[in-house]
Amino acid sequence: MAHVVPTAGVSASPSVVAQRRSRTGYVLLLPGMAWLAIFFAIPLVTLFATSLQSPVEGKTGRYQPGFQFSNYSDAIAQYWPQFLRSFLYAGVATVLALVIAYPLAYFIAFKAGRWRSLMLVLVVAPSFASFLLRTYAWKTILADESPITRFLNTLHLLPDGRILNTWIAVVAGLTYNFLPFMILPLYAALEKIDPRLIEAAGDLYASPRKAFWRITWPLSMPGVVAGTLLTFIPAAGDYINAQLLGSAKNRMIGNAIQTNFIEFRDYPTASALSFILMAAILVLVFTYIRRAGTEDLV
Repeated sequence: MAHVVPTAGVSASPSVVAQRRSRTGYVLLLPGMAWLAIFFAIPLVTLFATSLQSPVEGKTGRYQPGFQFSNYSDAIAQYWPQFLRSFLYAGVATVLALVIAYPLAYFIAFKAGRWRSLMLVLVVAPSFASFLLRTYAWKTILADESPITRFLNTLHLLPDGRILNTWIAVVAGLTYNFLPFMILPLYAALEKIDPRLIEAAGDLYASPRKAFWRITWPLSMPGVVAGTLLTFIPAAGDYINAQLLGSAKNRMIGNAIQTNFIEFRDYPTASALSFILMAAILVLVFTYIRRAGTEDLV
C-alpha cells in the first residue's frame, strides 16, 4: 500500500524565496524614496522651474511660468564677484580649519586617554548654542576695542587697524562655526588607525615625520576629504557671517540669494543663483574627490 507524503511542511522553492526577498527590499526602500521625493526631488524641480519664470508686466513681485534661460546669464553677470568671494572665503576657512583641527583630532585619538570623551563633548558643546548667537559672540570678540584687536594692533598686524567689518572677520567666523565639522570626521578616521602600524614603522627605522606622512596621513585621508567637504560646502553658501562680521564689500553669494528672495522678491534670480551655486559645488566636489583618490566616498 502506497504511503502519502505530507506536503504541509515543504519549504518554498528558491525562486519564490528570492521573489519575496526582492519585494521586501523594495518595500523597505519606500519610506526613504518618499522622503527623498518630497524633500529633495520635488523642491529641486520647483526651484529650477522658478528660476525660469518671467516677470508679469505692471505687477512688481509677480512672476509667470516660462523658459527665460537668460535669468542664469544675467545672474552670473551681476553676481560673479560674490561667487568668487564665497569660494575664496570658504576655501581659506576650510584650510584654516584643517590646520587647526588635525592636531586636535590627532591628540584626541592617540593621546587623550581617559579624557577623550570629555574633549569630544567640548568639541561638540558650542554647537548646542544657536549659530546666530555664536556669530554675535564673535562680533563682540572682534570689536575694535576688544583685547584681541588691541593686541594685534600693537604688533601692527592689522592693515586697517581693525578686524570687524573686514574679510578677516568673515573668514574667522566661518572657520570657528564650522570647525566641529572638520574635527569629528578627522577623529573618526584617526581613531580607526591601528597604532601597531606606526610602531612597526618606527621599528623599521622610520623617523616620526616619515611615519606620519607614510602611515598616518594616507590612512586619515577619508577623514580629511569628508571634513573638508563638510566645512567647505556650508561655508560657501553661508550668509550670516558675512552679514554680521563683514561689510558691504564682503558680501557672499548667500547674501545675494537672501537679499533677492526676501527684500527684492526677485524669486527667479534667487532661484537661478541657488541652482548655479549647487551646480558649481557639485563640480568642485567630484573633481576634488577624484583628485584626492577617494572615489569610494561618492
